[in-house]
Amino acid sequence: MNKAIILVSGGLDSCVTAATAHDAGFNLAFLHLDYGQRTEVRELKAFTDIVDFYSVSEVLSVRMSHLVEIGGSCLTDTNIEVPKANLDNSDIPISYVPFRNANMISVAVSWAEVIGASHIFIGAVEEDSSGYPDCRRDFFDAFEKLIIQGTRPETSIKLETPLIHLDKSQIIKKGVSLKAPLHLTWSCYQAENIPCGDCDSCALRARGFEKAGIIDPILDLA
Repeated sequence: MNKAIILVSGGLDSCVTAATAHDAGFNLAFLHLDYGQRTEVRELKAFTDIVDFYSVSEVLSVRMSHLVEIGGSCLTDTNIEVPKANLDNSDIPISYVPFRNANMISVAVSWAEVIGASHIFIGAVEEDSSGYPDCRRDFFDAFEKLIIQGTRPETSIKLETPLIHLDKSQIIKKGVSLKAPLHLTWSCYQAENIPCGDCDSCALRARGFEKAGIIDPILDLA
């Protein structure tokens, strides 16, 4: 059985990505990255709950505090206000954490070499995301070439992005079909008890559930 590392933030997309890898029969290893985001405590709880749901024994949580020191994002700098949702915005939003996915995948590749994982799954989405440049498939294709150049000759690691061309409603429907624990996930950028409902992430989630015709299970928290 092939081993796969799943980057699990605790959010909706990463949860459905984990469900996809589980359904494909991979031996799962879960990786969580804390980078000083506003909701890191709540996201870590969501991650732990998803770990328990899938009974994953190989787990790693890594602190990337340098992204706080670098700053440049409203997710890591409390002096920058989280803006209200604007899903029609075509510019890269201030919630973008500069080159975050490259930092995260680098950690995953290092761990993959140690534990012998052949695949790394990440829940990146191109079409229905906030327009982050490091969520494009071209980025992951380029990174796969970097992995080949920077790892042992016998190492072979594929970056899997099973949700890359789906919109949020399709992701939700996929999660429901795979019996993913969507009720354990957390998406809000700024609140840790009840979702704010105002940020881009909350708006994307709400629109996705509405379009899918499914009630968001975390609304029971309100």
